[in-house]
Parts: sequence; structure tokens; C-alpha cells
Amino acid sequence: MQTPISRSHASCFCRLLASVASLLLGVGVATAQGPTPGMGFDQARHLLNRTSFAAQTAEIDDYAQLSREQAVDRLLSQTRRSAAYPAPTWTAKYERVYKPDMTQEQRAQANRRELVERGLELRTWWVAEMLSTSSPLTEKMTLFWHNHFATSQQKVRSANLMYRQNVMLRNYATGNFGAMLREVSKDPAMLIYLDGAQNRKGAPNENFAREVMELFTLGEGHYSEQDIKEVARAFTGWSMDVDAGEFRFRRPAHDDGNKTVFGKEGKFNGDDIVTLLLQQPATGEFVVSKLWREFVSPEPDAVVVAQLAATWRAANYEMKPLLRAMFLSDAFWTSANRGSLVKSPVDLVVGSLRQFRFAVEDPAPFAVILRQLGQDLFNPPNVKGWPVGDAWLNTTTLLARKGFLNRLFRADEMVKSATVVASKSDKVDAVDMNGMNGMASLMAQPAGTAAQSTAQLMDKDLAGVGRQRAQMRLAARGNDAGTPVTAGGSSIDPVRPQRSEGFDLSNASQNGGATPVANLPPFGVSNQLRGQYFFNAEQWFTQYPPQKLAAQPMMDDPTFAAQGDERVWHTVLAGPPVQASKDVPRNLAGLRTLALDPVYQLK
Repeated sequence: MQTPISRSHASCFCRLLASVASLLLGVGVATAQGPTPGMGFDQARHLLNRTSFAAQTAEIDDYAQLSREQAVDRLLSQTRRSAAYPAPTWTAKYERVYKPDMTQEQRAQANRRELVERGLELRTWWVAEMLSTSSPLTEKMTLFWHNHFATSQQKVRSANLMYRQNVMLRNYATGNFGAMLREVSKDPAMLIYLDGAQNRKGAPNENFAREVMELFTLGEGHYSEQDIKEVARAFTGWSMDVDAGEFRFRRPAHDDGNKTVFGKEGKFNGDDIVTLLLQQPATGEFVVSKLWREFVSPEPDAVVVAQLAATWRAANYEMKPLLRAMFLSDAFWTSANRGSLVKSPVDLVVGSLRQFRFAVEDPAPFAVILRQLGQDLFNPPNVKGWPVGDAWLNTTTLLARKGFLNRLFRADEMVKSATVVASKSDKVDAVDMNGMNGMASLMAQPAGTAAQSTAQLMDKDLAGVGRQRAQMRLAARGNDAGTPVTAGGSSIDPVRPQRSEGFDLSNASQNGGATPVANLPPFGVSNQLRGQYFFNAEQWFTQYPPQKLAAQPMMDDPTFAAQGDERVWHTVLAGPPVQASKDVPRNLAGLRTLALDPVYQLK
């Protein structure tokens, strides 16, 4: 005899059955729809071009399979805290540049060594790191902070101190802003640049006090003149040991009296001031606005900036939560902001070399070209740093940029035969030294001089006879030199002359950027012109099968995957070309036309 089922039991059973059916139906729907599609080619290209120095095809394809969240998380997880490319040997030990017993001639020699010779080596090293890094976002952020906490070697006059500051900025580039701000306030290069080392009790120097509020944290209008005076008093005694090149707190020079800052009173010192600055809401909004102009659009959205700043403060000024929120914001992805930012000279030069996978034998000439284009690394024009956005473009700079690109895409000239090389090899070194003297003289000129200087530099040192001779010497070396191997284990492209020094960009798409090869070029002024760069257009086009789309796709369609020749401009440009053909000719001239299109200046 069956036991009757009560109404309450029947009701529970029905609810359970309905829940199971609902779950099964949900599984069926999910199975029918499949996994959530990736963000697609165009969105991946946009993300990578904003957060790196131009993206390469294989890298875009890889990220296109990911969701936005997955892609952003991967970018942030791959950031570094130190450079991979070896620094000049002289960075290992600090030496005082100017000593009291020096003669005038010795001081002049020391000045030339620091500003010209070591200055060029330092710039070359950073360009090499940008070209070869596996985390372009790290270098983008390091460059951002270099411009935010602007410091110039021209005044600091110590290449070693500028190098140490660069190392510190990279260490905190995507780390904690508060910790970085404290380090900057004690950084010897900054103490020299803004006269903090001269700030002492009874005679306070207000330079750092003013700039730490106006340019580094709060922005204009969020402090008073009295705040400046009080903050200057708080930072008295913050000095440096000139023999060790390190921060020193000199207590006798510190004003330990009461100070009133932002309406609060106390015996504040420099660390206390940093704490007070971080407590001000204006600090978050000011820095977030600058990051917005770097990554999103020229005009920050005040509402979204306030929200991001609140998120940032809640995260104790950790950079990664802020960058993640910014990169995932609707404003970052909207089509209205695509192609709205102007490439800086670093974006243009380093991005071109990376995107087209140039093999760079020696980055030194490109460091000089950056100077000629108006962005002299380690030497911003003033305490405000380099201007951003449309300020990069004017008649002079646009002509210089086009001159650079036009010459860059003449790089695949044929190398002379080995027999010719052997007959002329005895003359190469002298020619290279003459070229180096020319580069040193250019480094001594003010940045941003006439565009003709850039053209002359490119003709003489990169695309002219000097480069051909360097190529011939490298080709001769290749016969008996071992093939360098990248960190990923891939040998250097056999199409190019094999080299015993340098680094390779041929496998950047697979390895996230090129890596230094085993035998690195010695850092020395006499070794700076040895071949420069190589490019093979035919090999580059093998990434793009020769086919065309049947119809123009919607660029924001997450399922979009451009193919063939159409894919070339989708990869290289931030939007449709306005002068170049969308059907890009599969040769060097076609790439040159694309690079000279006005849209190529945008990101």
C-alpha cells in the first residue's frame, strides 16, 4: 500500500522539479550559445595601441580571443619593476661629477662626459629597453611618470642620478603612487632640479613646495601661497650627500616649528606633508585627469574622473586597480575616442620600429632623432614636462615626422657583396667615428631645432653611405659570427645579415617584444654607429595572406577579423586612411604611403 503524499510534500517536490528543469534549461541555453566570444580584432588593436608602442599582428590576434577583462588583466599581470636591457657599466657606481680641486678644463671635460657622452649612452639604453621590452605598458608608465615628475639632466648634470631616478620610477610605475611620491621627494636628482638641497631653516626655498602641489599632486587652485611657505619649511633639511649621491636628512637645517597646512597644525616634516597631500581629494582627480589624457581622450570626463579617483583612493593609491578601472571604462572603448590622441615622438619612433619589426642594430641614432622631434629623453623642456596632445603637431614637427618616416621606409636597400666589403673594411671605423662626432654635436644643440637637422641626420647616419658601410661590415662579420639567440630560443632572421651584437625585433610578436641577445653592444661613444636598422618588407607582408574582404565589416563588431590587405591598414592605423589606399600595395612603397597618411599620427 502506497503512502499518500501530503500537500506540503507535493508542493516542495514541484518546486524542486521546477528548479531542476530551470537549471537544465539554463545549461542547454549556455551550451547552445557557446562560450562568450572574445573582444575581436579591432578592440584588441585599440587596447594594445593605447597601452603599448603599437601592436603587432600576432599579438592582436592573441588578445582578440580574450574578453576585455581578461585582456586588461593580462596586460597588468605582465608589467615589470626593472629594466631587462643591461644598463651602461658606469651606472654600477656613483662618482661625484665635479670635485672641488678640478681645474676649469677638467670641469669642462666632466661636463662633456656627463651631458654628451653618458647622456647619449643613457638615452640609448632607454630606447633599447623600449624596443626590446616584453611589457611596453611598463615603459609607457615609466615615461608618463618621467614627464609627470619632470627632471632634466641639463640641470642635474649627473647621468648616474638621472639613471637612478629612472630605475625608481620604473619600480613604482604600476605600483603605489604614495610610495613613489615619498621616494621622489627624497630623490637626489629631484633635490638638485628643484633646489631642495638648498632648502634650509631660516632661508626656505619654495621651488619644490610649489611644484609638489601644483604639478605633482593637487593642481592649481587647491592650495594657498601660505601653504607653499609652510610646506617649504616642512621640507627644510632634506638634502643629499654629494659624495655618495644619496638622500641625507640634515637635522640642524630642519625647521621643526609648528606649521599650518590645509588648515591642520603640527610640527610637520616632509613625510607628513606627503601624507597630507594624499588625503586631499584633489590629488586623485588631478593625477587621474593626466592619465586620462594619456590613455583615453584629450578632454577628461569630470564625472568619470571623480569616480576613478574615488576608486583609486579606496585602493590606497595602488596603480593597477586604477588602470584596470580606466581601461575597462566605457569611455576608453567608445568609438568617439578612437584615434583621438596624437602620438608623441616616442610613440611614433619606437612604435614604428616595433610594429614593423625592424631589426635595430644600434638605437643611438633614434635617441638623437627623438631629440630632434622634440622629446629629448631625460631632458624635458621645463618642470611642467613635455606638452601632450595636439601640442605635438605643428608645421615644423609634422614635416620632421614625415621626413623621418619617409627615410625610415627606405631601409631595405640591398647589402653590397662580401667581396666589396673585404676591399673597403679598413675604412669603416674612421667613417663611423666621424658620424659619431656629428651625433655628439647634435646632442649639444637645443632640442627641437629645425626639421632639416632631422633630415640631415637620417640621410647621413641612417639612410646614407654611412649606413651602407656599416651594413657591409656586419655582413662580413656574419660569415664567422655565431647566430645570436633570443630569450625565446628563436634565431635571428636569416634574411638579414647575422650580427654578433645588438638585439632582434623579428620575434617580437611571439615574445611580447624583442629581447637582448647574448652578445650585447658595448656602451661607448666610439661604438654608437654600427648599422642602425634593417627591414624586409616582403617578409613582413607574409603575416597577411593576399585576400580581401567581401564587404567592409563593422569595426566594433566583436566577431570581426580582418583578412588580407584590408587587415594591413586595420593593424597599422587608428582609423580608415584619408590619403592612402585601403588596398595597400604589398611592397615597401605601400607601407611608406600608409605611414605617411595623417591617421598614422594618431592612436
